[in-house]
Amino acid sequence: MSKTVWIARHGNRIDFVNPAWFDTAERPYDPHLSKDGQIQAQQLANRLVGEGITQIIASPFLRTVQTAHAVAKKLDLPLKLDWGLGEWLNPEWMSYPETLSPEFLAQKFPKIDLSHPLGVPNYPETWKDCLQRTAETSQRLVNTFPEDNLLLVGHGASVLGTAMGLIPTLEEMDIKASLCCLVKIVQNGDEWILELNGDTAHLTELENV
Repeated sequence: MSKTVWIARHGNRIDFVNPAWFDTAERPYDPHLSKDGQIQAQQLANRLVGEGITQIIASPFLRTVQTAHAVAKKLDLPLKLDWGLGEWLNPEWMSYPETLSPEFLAQKFPKIDLSHPLGVPNYPETWKDCLQRTAETSQRLVNTFPEDNLLLVGHGASVLGTAMGLIPTLEEMDIKASLCCLVKIVQNGDEWILELNGDTAHLTELENV
């Protein structure tokens, strides 16, 4: 029986839509989804109905939790949080990442399953560190859940790294990681095959970059 790993990036974020939000935000490095980002998350959830996903794991940043929780509600599955899928902890982008506590997030997003070990952020990290961390995370998660089809919800960096962790022959430029896209990787014997690469056919609002 083949195993599938789906990888998704979060939907559009408030500071992409309204850059001034950053100046007064309590946690400027942890933006929530914009209104169109919330729509994208719901469209992602609708797209994944019937795909046989049995585990959902997400980065603990708010935008990824919101995106993944929309899918968890639609598929009626628990949502696990894992720092291995987190954003690139680039000191030129952010100071130490401040995210909401898992306990607070679980109150707001009831599908969250706090039994999964969250891990800790390793700040700061280089780009190479980020790719290695996310690659190791996808390998760890497929080994932790050997009988499951996974959905990993992360960031642009973690879409690249997790895919490369399963298919080491991939290069960064090979993978498309636009907002709320889907990557689908299927196991065929001892190999992993890229079946979808940054698919956005489920979205009505596309990233314009």
